[in-house]
Amino acid sequence: MHRFTRPRSRAGDAGFSLIEMMLVVAIIAVLGGMGTFQILAERSTLRGDAAMRVVLAQLNQARQLAIGQRRYIRVVFDLSANQVSTVREDTPVATTTLATVPFEGGATFSLISGVPDTPDAFGMSGPTSFNSTNGTFASATNTTTVAKFAPDGTLVDWNGFMTNGTVFTSVASKATSARAVTVLGSTGRVRGYRWDGHQWNKV
Repeated sequence: MHRFTRPRSRAGDAGFSLIEMMLVVAIIAVLGGMGTFQILAERSTLRGDAAMRVVLAQLNQARQLAIGQRRYIRVVFDLSANQVSTVREDTPVATTTLATVPFEGGATFSLISGVPDTPDAFGMSGPTSFNSTNGTFASATNTTTVAKFAPDGTLVDWNGFMTNGTVFTSVASKATSARAVTVLGSTGRVRGYRWDGHQWNKV
């Protein structure tokens, strides 16, 4: 006797519907886009940090060399090539370039509109701002600024007058990449700052 058997339901074996698949793909796309944006923002921040570290290292090294070798050590900021050089004064006319370090990743000496001066308030007359006690600037051209450390570790301008200074850097005008390095002339103290979009934070 033939017994009638009802067909088994395949509901339990069914896969995802087209709408469900599209929803998953859309969520992945949104998360991927957010991740990409975050990575790009982080890259400019890291490049800003790298430029700041170059300036910090060269200024600190120049001060140590000035004290250790009992010489005037110049720090040359080349705004066109975006690099920092350390130069020893062997005599009043003879010099020796000790190191030249360029910025990488598109970092430049630059001021970003809307970003204020650092808490040290040494001025923002340009991307490399050095003001001395007699009201003159360090030796400068349109593309180069020169300040120097004296043998006692103080920072002086081209004429030998004590000067405070600030060097501003950034990457492609991205505000969160803005960095600043300040030098207190009387002691030669070098300090770095990061801009977080709202305020300067000491490194």
